[in-house]
Amino acid sequence: HTEALLASGVRTYMVVPMIAGGELIGAVSFGGAPSEFSPEQVSIAQEVAAQLAIALEQARLLERVKRQAEELEQRVQERTLELSSANEQLQREIAERRRAEEEADRANRAKSEFLSRMSHELRTPLNGIIGFAQLLELEADGAEQRESVEHILKGGRHLLSLINEVLDIARIESGKLAISLEPVLASDVLRAALDMIRPQAAARRVEVRETVPDDGYVTADRQRLQQVVLNLLSNAIKYNRERGSVHVSCEDGPQGWVRILVTDTGVGIAPEMMSRLFRPFERLGAEQTTVEGTGLGLALSQRLVEVMGGTLSVKSTVGEGTTFTVELRRAEAPPVRDEHASGGDADQARPPGIRGKVLYIEDNLSNLRLLERILARRPSLTLLSAMQGRRGLELARDHRPDLIILDLHLPDLSGSEVLARLSADPTTKHIPVVILSADATPGRITRLLEQGACAYLTKPLDVKQLLGVIDDALGKPRDEDRGQTH
Repeated sequence: HTEALLASGVRTYMVVPMIAGGELIGAVSFGGAPSEFSPEQVSIAQEVAAQLAIALEQARLLERVKRQAEELEQRVQERTLELSSANEQLQREIAERRRAEEEADRANRAKSEFLSRMSHELRTPLNGIIGFAQLLELEADGAEQRESVEHILKGGRHLLSLINEVLDIARIESGKLAISLEPVLASDVLRAALDMIRPQAAARRVEVRETVPDDGYVTADRQRLQQVVLNLLSNAIKYNRERGSVHVSCEDGPQGWVRILVTDTGVGIAPEMMSRLFRPFERLGAEQTTVEGTGLGLALSQRLVEVMGGTLSVKSTVGEGTTFTVELRRAEAPPVRDEHASGGDADQARPPGIRGKVLYIEDNLSNLRLLERILARRPSLTLLSAMQGRRGLELARDHRPDLIILDLHLPDLSGSEVLARLSADPTTKHIPVVILSADATPGRITRLLEQGACAYLTKPLDVKQLLGVIDDALGKPRDEDRGQTH
C-alpha cells in the first residue's frame, strides 16, 4: 500500500476519523505532494470527514428506517391476514348461528303447526263420538241403554285424556304450554279432586283419607294443579292393593313453600326403577299388572309442577307404599271480592223462548249433523249451515243470523280469515261469533278471542256447555240493537 502511494507521487498522508454519535464509524485519508498539510487543509479535511460521517450515518439511519418500514409492513400484512381470517371465521359463525336460529324457528313453527294439526285431526273424530253419545245419554230410555252410552262416553273421554296428555307433553317441550299463575287455595283443589276420584276408589275398595287445612294458598295454575293431583290420586288408587288406603295431606314446607302429599299403601317402587319413573311412556312393571295407561301421567305431572315453579318428588318402600310430594311456593290470600257488587244474579234463569237464526260454518258433515241434533233441543232456533268459508260469508250477509258458530279448518278460507272478514263488514260485524274447533292450542285461542270471537269451545264439545253459550249469546242484545226505540 505504501509503495503504491509513493509510486503515485504521494509524499504526505493524512487520515481523519469519521465520528457519529460519539462512535468511530470510519476514516478518510488524504495524500499529496507537499511535505506537510497546512492548518487550513487539515481543517478542510476534518470538515469533509465530519460531513461524510453525517452522510454515512444518515444513510445508515435511512436503511434502518427502510428495513423497519418493511418489517412493519410485513407485520401489518400478516396482521391484516389474521384479521381477515378472523373476520371470515366470525362471518361464518354468524352465518351458522343465523342458519341455526332460522332452523330453530322453522322447527318451532313446525312443532306449532304439528300441535295444531294433531289437535284437530285427533279431536275431530272424537267430537262426533262423544257428542252423539251425550245426546243419546240425554235421550236414553232404559237402564241398559244408559249403561251402554256410559261405556261409550267413558271410552271416548279416556281416549281424549290420553290425547290431551300427549299434546300437553309436546307443548311443554316446545315451550307452547300456557300457564296462568295465581294464588290458589290448595284445599279447594284437593277436595275437588277427591270428590272426582272417590267413585274410582270405591270401585277398588280403597279408603281415601285427607288432612287438609283450609287456609293454605299456593302459587299455581288452578286447572293444571288439579290435573296433577288427579293423576297422583288416580295412580295411588290404581296401583294400590284391595282394601288399601290413600292419604292426602297439605302442610307447611321450608320457608315460603307448601307441601302436598299423596301417600298410598300399594306395592311400592323398587329403587332401581326410580330413575325411570318420570320418563315419558315408561310403565314400570307393566308386564305384571293389568292396569291400563300410557306412562305419560307422571312425566306430564312433573313437567307441569316445574312449569309452575315447584318440584315433584317421590319416596317409596317396596311392600309398604309410596308417597309423592308436590312443593309449591306459598302465596298470599287474594283480596275478598264483594259477592254483591255485580249487577245481577249469575244463577238467574235464562230468558225463556229464545228465538233466532244460527249459522254454522263447518266442513265436516258429521259435526254438522251433530249440531243439528243439539239445536233440535232448542226448537225455536233456525239453523243455517255452510261447508265453505266464502259460502258462510254470503249467508251471513244475506240472512243476518243472530249467532255464528265457526270452525277454523275450512277448505277455502281459514277460520281466522272468515272472522276477520265478518268483523270488517258493517253488515256482519255486530254478529257474535263462537269458535268451535278441535284446535286447542292456547296461543290460537287467545289470538281469536282478541280478534273478536265472543267464545272459543274446543272439540270434543260438551253439549250442555255449548247450549249454555248459545243461550247466553242469544239472550244478550247486539251492539246494533242497543239504543234503538221500540
